[in-house]
Amino acid sequence: MKQDLSLAHSFCFLDEKLAQQSINPLSLNPQKTLITSFAELGNLIAETTTDVQLITTVRDTLESIVNAQLQNFPENIFWDFDFMVSSMLKQAITADEGATCFLKSFEEKMVSLTEMFGIKTEIRFRYVHDFIYGFDWARWVKKEPRTRAQVEPFSLIFLDNLLLRGQEILQRINLNQLTHYKLCDGGFRNPFGFSREPEDEYRLLTYLARKQIVPVAAWNWNAYPVWNKPFQEIRQHSALKLNICF
Repeated sequence: MKQDLSLAHSFCFLDEKLAQQSINPLSLNPQKTLITSFAELGNLIAETTTDVQLITTVRDTLESIVNAQLQNFPENIFWDFDFMVSSMLKQAITADEGATCFLKSFEEKMVSLTEMFGIKTEIRFRYVHDFIYGFDWARWVKKEPRTRAQVEPFSLIFLDNLLLRGQEILQRINLNQLTHYKLCDGGFRNPFGFSREPEDEYRLLTYLARKQIVPVAAWNWNAYPVWNKPFQEIRQHSALKLNICF
């Protein structure tokens, strides 16, 4: 019982960490304002597995990912973790190399991605939204659906692809080959043709979520990712409708 309480407290600690950083943990879920708490996610994890070592490793992995996001994306707006945690756990349970090995690799790749695309490198993206809510994944699958349609948004295969893409972006920025990746006034890069200032990002994503035009409903533990819609075109058109295009 003490061990169970200790594990529960560890997940609660992540909620406390967000509060200490003055993060308002908004959810993109149209039915609620705030995210599923980490305490609640801990309960969902415990309903999926009773393996104490696995639960502990998942908790530690999640803490590393949250810390990386706080350090590298301090202005992030939406903080849903439900589907990412669900996917991570299910992949760990079925991993051929074993759960611990999988979670170690998953943690390393997730933290590396967060550091690569955040404020501490030349890429300097402002939010993790395109990654967490599947816009990057849907665009990637659409290029080669025959071989990629069954690849999950948080699979190691896709994480590796993003790491390669990040390296390419960094190289091209250093060579001044990405003119559409210019720094905005706030010091962040925005490769899109619409504003991603916080108030505009909030309006656009909540609009898309209400219309059910988000590739990954990251607020849903049992989400079913969708890639075969023209998400990029819809987002651009929606931005025009909301009058936030340049």
